[in-house]
Amino acid sequence: MSQAGSSRKSLRDMPWSLWTSQVMAVLRIEWKKSLWMRRSVWIYLLALAPVAIVGLDALLNRPRPLEEMTQVFAGIFQFYLRGTIFFACMGLFTWLFRGEVVEKSLHYYFLAPMRREVLAIGKFLAGLLASVVIFGSSVLLSFSIMFGHLGPAGRAYVFDGPGLGHLLAYLGVTVLACVGYGSMFLALSMVFKNPILPGIVVLLWETFHAVLPSLLQKLSVMFYLKQLCPVSLPPEMALFTVVAEPVPAWIAVPGLLCLCSAILVFACLKLRRTEISYLAD
Repeated sequence: MSQAGSSRKSLRDMPWSLWTSQVMAVLRIEWKKSLWMRRSVWIYLLALAPVAIVGLDALLNRPRPLEEMTQVFAGIFQFYLRGTIFFACMGLFTWLFRGEVVEKSLHYYFLAPMRREVLAIGKFLAGLLASVVIFGSSVLLSFSIMFGHLGPAGRAYVFDGPGLGHLLAYLGVTVLACVGYGSMFLALSMVFKNPILPGIVVLLWETFHAVLPSLLQKLSVMFYLKQLCPVSLPPEMALFTVVAEPVPAWIAVPGLLCLCSAILVFACLKLRRTEISYLAD
């Protein structure tokens, strides 16, 4: 039999349906744990912060011009990406495996007749689903309160203007932020027992990526997310910023997904060689 024929046969013999069912089983178990564990309280508080800010502004201040409000929401959203989603994903995704080690329950998964790559993908999807539900709901509520407060002008912006497209773009960027930061912190949890110090390094990289050479900027999640936001803001530290060539959405989205896929592949390979030791935890 030729090498090509044996390769096609091996692909047919792979138990895709079994792996899919195992991924879905892990997903069903883990996403509920991610949503309802006690450690999630601070994540909910972070996620609701922009809703509280926008709600207080709507109660205490008069409606401002539409153009100003779009800039204000764009600023709040980018701060939400850099701060809330970043730190919440760090807490949520690093705990997917570190939590099992701390609770001394990871060996139950390792004893199950399941590939470790399947376990990693199932846990990642569970964390992704939980983070998308939490942060997507916050973005939707904040947007609705801010532009609903403008009355007829806000409704015209949403339903007769670009507002609905902007909302969908913000939600899409939120999903991509969860994918990017989630994969990054899942991989870091495989390498480091304490994610705080590497998390600080990643935060500095994401915050000051604009001063790096254009090639290195493409290794930052925020590089892609900023270009996908529907309302652009003036760059921070404009004097030191290295202007990289803009990337269109049809390249930015696959580029970010390729970067995250490479990180997930690394995490799967790392988990395959992981040995359990509860002595140091």
